[in-house]
Amino acid sequence: MSKYYVNKFLYTVDRDPELLQRYIDEPRTFVATWEQSIGPKLLGNEVEASTVHALTHEEREALINHDYVALFEMGAHFFLNLTIFIGIYDEPYMSRTGPLSFQREMAARLQHWRDKDYPSVET
Repeated sequence: MSKYYVNKFLYTVDRDPELLQRYIDEPRTFVATWEQSIGPKLLGNEVEASTVHALTHEEREALINHDYVALFEMGAHFFLNLTIFIGIYDEPYMSRTGPLSFQREMAARLQHWRDKDYPSVET
């Protein structure tokens, strides 16, 4: 797994409301756009770019499908994984079942990790 690139995606998209909305609206198109034109940028400028990183097929599909369990299992940073999906799902979940609803849903879906060591987040 390219943990660095997945974590960079989670970090940059979560912190930009426009990017987050694009990710919510058209995840497949947005992930491709991000991988080709946003992700390679270094230091947030148009001049410097990296050609080293790319998402694997599994990472790409997990991001497209908002599969936070698969991302966790592949070693995406837990906090970055949690915060982006709170930004996406907290309001719809909260309107149905109250505060911290998405966090409880995520915890339930990760219950099978309760007695295991968490995947390493080392890059």
